[in-house]
Amino acid sequence: MTNIEYVSTRTDPTRLNAAEAIARGLAPDGGLYMPLAFPSFGTSKFADCATLAQTAAKLIAPFVQGSVLADSIEQICTDAFDFPTPVVPLNNDCAVSVLELFHGPTAAFKDVGARFLAACMERIEADSSQPLKILVATSGDTGGAVAAAFHGRSNVEVDVFYPAGKVSARQEKQLTCWGDNIRAFRVDGRFDDCQNLVKAVFEDTALMQAHRFSSANSINLGRLLPQMCYYAHASLEIFRNEGKAPSFIVPTGNLGNALACVWARRAGLPIRNIVLATNANKSIPDFLKGGDWQPRESVSTLASAIDVGNPSNMERLRWLHSDLDDLRSQITAHAVTDKQIARQIVKDHTRFDQVWCPHTATALFVYDQLEPQQRKEHHWVIVATAHPAKFETIVEPLIKHEVDVPESLARILELPSKSLPISAQLESLRAWYG
Repeated sequence: MTNIEYVSTRTDPTRLNAAEAIARGLAPDGGLYMPLAFPSFGTSKFADCATLAQTAAKLIAPFVQGSVLADSIEQICTDAFDFPTPVVPLNNDCAVSVLELFHGPTAAFKDVGARFLAACMERIEADSSQPLKILVATSGDTGGAVAAAFHGRSNVEVDVFYPAGKVSARQEKQLTCWGDNIRAFRVDGRFDDCQNLVKAVFEDTALMQAHRFSSANSINLGRLLPQMCYYAHASLEIFRNEGKAPSFIVPTGNLGNALACVWARRAGLPIRNIVLATNANKSIPDFLKGGDWQPRESVSTLASAIDVGNPSNMERLRWLHSDLDDLRSQITAHAVTDKQIARQIVKDHTRFDQVWCPHTATALFVYDQLEPQQRKEHHWVIVATAHPAKFETIVEPLIKHEVDVPESLARILELPSKSLPISAQLESLRAWYG
């Protein structure tokens, strides 16, 4: 296969290699970078891959071929994927498992993409004379993972934008405790306002000429490529054991995690159905049901990390599947209310002796709504995106006891915090950039 090139989802015809697309983050026309082709893997290609890092190196290699990352992709994956992402059977039920993605430094799945992106950026920026400013909008988990991954790395500065009062206390601590090359901006608005603020910077000619900016949201290619890998590794493990492709239920807000699953299947990994679980922000399921894309302002829910009313990656998804019927054949989506989330947390604590974060609970609720025959026909994998200890104020009153805090998270909670209040207008940010 020839080197994979990347192009904007909009009008800019410029073709870039992976390193160039990762460094830019967002295309000059405001579009998102998409691969012009996908490799086609058979399961036998991964026969010698025992770890996530090994699977990742093999899967990502063709995507970065022809870029400065090609020769170091194995080391990048070894550095980034140094924590477990186990597939755990649910209560000895062989028909459903949980993919636990919360064993990284900040106890959320975002650690996977953030650590890979940081390892890539450090190599891309090794010889740059001007520091790269990485901007990240977060509804809770992304900013903490990016801050942890980039903290202390040379020639890179990170600005995190989060909605004031709309993240949990422990999430906020993970956004604001770093200092050094990390700044946290407390935005008067919703997540969508934070995301629009980041996009406005990239669309401002004067700022782009004065500074070197990139992104670390799932708008960045460097976040999506590694997130494909845990779907690949989990699906291969199940396929080897059972001889059939599993189906996934993915909690999603900005659609990055879901899109990564779509990309993994597109690259030939043994993945059957992809079902999305959202909260009361219903832009995605409403679109798939009604056919009209109508982004809207986000509303606050118990599952705050997926409180997104205008998911950026819908642009990528619609670019990949321009025909609505084709898109509907690829994914389905279901919305879950706060009452249903709360009931699911209580229900599963009783029946499985498991404690879910609110986002994982959305996926379990959707699983429970599947037809009995549909549950029996597939091996279903529930994607657990965060540790419940990050949402203790929601979870603990429901289950009537404290949730143990992972050691890595406990260390972060001991650090002092600092954040900078700003409005959701670009003008308020100009003062910080000069």
